[in-house]
Amino acid sequence: MSPEPVDHAPRQTFPWAVLRQRWEDLTFLHWAVDPALVAPLLPVGTRPDTLHGVSYVGLIGFRMVGLGFGRGPGVPYFGTFWETNVRLYSVDDDGRRAVVFRSLDASRLVPVLVARATLRLPYLWSSMRLARDGDRRIYRCRRRWPGPAGATSRMVVRVGERIVEPTPLDHFLTARWGLHTRAYGRTLHLPNWHPSWPLHRCELLHLDDELVAAAGLPAPVGPPVSVLYSPGVGVRFGPPVAARPRAARPPRAQ
Repeated sequence: MSPEPVDHAPRQTFPWAVLRQRWEDLTFLHWAVDPALVAPLLPVGTRPDTLHGVSYVGLIGFRMVGLGFGRGPGVPYFGTFWETNVRLYSVDDDGRRAVVFRSLDASRLVPVLVARATLRLPYLWSSMRLARDGDRRIYRCRRRWPGPAGATSRMVVRVGERIVEPTPLDHFLTARWGLHTRAYGRTLHLPNWHPSWPLHRCELLHLDDELVAAAGLPAPVGPPVSVLYSPGVGVRFGPPVAARPRAARPPRAQ
């Protein structure tokens, strides 16, 4: 099946929301990566998603706001925290494009424990801060638990003008309405919905990162090929769906 388009927000495909939240002050850094290198890191039944034969690894810092269940209000205190994730890009046999998280550092321990226990997502507890200084955003992260304890990341960016017409690469790296994960012996697709991202050009002023290498990927070499910023969007997550296993190929004639 052909992969779903990423140049516009699709209609919401799930009837009700399991989770609601808002993502704010996001900075997206991306480096090109060989699809063959990341293929073994993806869940069974998915493959690297590519643009012009290239896949990408992303380092994304942001603020999670008002995490809550169903139509209820956001969970006080525990529902708002800072997060930094390392992610790859996947597509399954139903054409659903998604992200695969290699790590998700978060500054609240309770959400980390819940996400690890329920969906087996690789959440980690970290000390984290996001500071604003005019048009600059400063993201700091130091991992607490589990290891490698002490892994750090610090990125400083300057937010630029609003992007009126995102490029195909801008869409490919940000317009994702789901994640793939492996849990309970199955590959799951967890759909989400949010409006199209309001994106801004962004200048990377400083980066000192150990999280990408700690996630089992080669440490980035050279500047990222894409640096983007978004003030944020509201997000709804639907219930997870098992990814369809690939059909077995018939035996070859002897």
